Amino acid sequence: MTEEERKYVHDTDDEGLRRFTHEHIKVFAKFTSDNCAICKALAPPFEKFADDEPYRSILFVRLDSDENPVARQLMNERAAPFFVSYCQGRLMECDTLQSEEDVKAQLDRLLAVMPITG
Repeated sequence: MTEEERKYVHDTDDEGLRRFTHEHIKVFAKFTSDNCAICKALAPPFEKFADDEPYRSILFVRLDSDENPVARQLMNERAAPFFVSYCQGRLMECDTLQSEEDVKAQLDRLLAVMPITG
């Protein structure tokens, strides 16, 4: 991944999320909603983590659950903001998070996962 690609969070849709999770070893997705105050509060830390050196091996993506049917279905069962960790195309962890510390903890767990090689 080039330095330029690491400078931002990728806004995507359901189809893009599927593609990203198969093209990248580790993906961290944030499902948001326009009417969510916590989503707005966690936006700056999410973008900061995307540029932090320890997390450069992780692709950060953001989906608007109001505009994506699969994301909307997930959000019907959970509250926003909803975070999902993927490693090698497999869902590792998913949860509604409320604080920057919660987001960092989930990211650290994803970072610690060792991909299967060979």
